[in-house]
Amino acid sequence: MIKAKNLEFSYEKDKRFINNLNVEIEKGKITTILGPNGSGKSTLLSIFAGLNKPKKGDIIINEKYLKTLSHKYIAKEIATVHQQNNVPSDITVQELVSYGRIPHKRYFQGNNDNDKEIIEWAIKKTGLENFKNKTVMSMSGGERQRAFIAMALAQKSKILFLDEPTTYLDIYHQIEILELVRELNKYEELTVVMVLHDINQAIKYSDNVIVMKEGRVINSGKAEEVINMKLLNDVYNIGGFISDVKEETFFIPLKLELSR
Repeated sequence: MIKAKNLEFSYEKDKRFINNLNVEIEKGKITTILGPNGSGKSTLLSIFAGLNKPKKGDIIINEKYLKTLSHKYIAKEIATVHQQNNVPSDITVQELVSYGRIPHKRYFQGNNDNDKEIIEWAIKKTGLENFKNKTVMSMSGGERQRAFIAMALAQKSKILFLDEPTTYLDIYHQIEILELVRELNKYEELTVVMVLHDINQAIKYSDNVIVMKEGRVINSGKAEEVINMKLLNDVYNIGGFISDVKEETFFIPLKLELSR
């Protein structure tokens, strides 16, 4: 569904950050991009979303080259929720979610009955019925993140990008968001690509993983096949072991290889 071919990208003119990167995202699955800070995770996601343009190479979505598509078309195909999201203090949940319909409207065109049904559906799907008249910025971090996911759902795209959606949340709200993501993938058939830091969350909530380091893909594929102690030691310089507990797989760190 999504392919990156021979990608090259740099923030600085004479310094390559991503070089000759090739990877594929499987349709209808949850794919998590993992890696240390500065490895290129969020950069790769931003290139997939069309927010950063590669110096060389191509992104292909549903057999169409991303660089040939309009911003409006991309917004219909892809919804993105960023790590940090802020809106004016007086914006309510219902108003925020309604912005998800903008890619489907002409200039100054209001929402019709179908749009309103979709907005209500997105609010209900994210469990925000009792919050729809509440201002977004007055809510807790987990509630706010659900509101932005609801706005993404209102776009009615089949691809959802999440850039570190759990970073500023406590463990309860982290699990709440990831359970919601899994439910949306299963019942709404969304293709989900997310950036995470937590290895155990990636194992539990991902079908596939892409592991990056220094702008390169170290390995990619099914989470249970890719994540092993050699890879974690090579990428993160950490020791430990991977254990199965009641049919759940966990990584348990034991030491840091500080000498490296």
